[in-house]
Amino acid sequence: MSRPGKIVCVGRNYREHAKELGNEVPTAPLLFLKPPSAVIAPGVPIVIPKASQRVDHEAEIGVVIGAPLRRATPAQCAAGIRGIVALNDVTARDLQKSDGQWTRGKGFDTFCPIGPEWTGVPPLDAITVVARVNGEEKQRASSAEMVFPILDLLSYISQIMTLEPGDVVATGTPSGISALKPGDVVEIELVGYSKVSNPVEAEA
Repeated sequence: MSRPGKIVCVGRNYREHAKELGNEVPTAPLLFLKPPSAVIAPGVPIVIPKASQRVDHEAEIGVVIGAPLRRATPAQCAAGIRGIVALNDVTARDLQKSDGQWTRGKGFDTFCPIGPEWTGVPPLDAITVVARVNGEEKQRASSAEMVFPILDLLSYISQIMTLEPGDVVATGTPSGISALKPGDVVEIELVGYSKVSNPVEAEA
């Protein structure tokens, strides 16, 4: 897919992931942004920056916006979805923790692999998201396990900022994150819809 205008991400949207990091489950969606410059295609290497000692994969369902959404209801948001993509919210975990806010830890170049777009609106509460590292399954969950369902997320975000065609909303990661190292291959799959696989290398 073409580079999105913006990537709006949701933190701690699966209870077990919040728990594995020792965090409380948010009472409202926890939002942050990833820069479009972080986006890479399947097969392009994820680069572990010299500034970080711990870089994790995060398997996510990415929702691609097809029509402008501003102060939209959940039903209106359903009509504004263009498709879904497998998305890896790669995170420098040590920098995320040390900074308090997440821009640096989430924003390095290559930190947003995105798979081919599946066009249409699947059953949004029945999407299975999986992460594998070197073929070993690390994460698996259903969108039914989200704290805040997808249409509610889109509606909430649209009260703050206009979601525009081509924007991507990353809807949170389940438990099972793990550190990546040079030589790994990490694959994120939305079963039946989209897949993105990328090798991992150290910064030159």
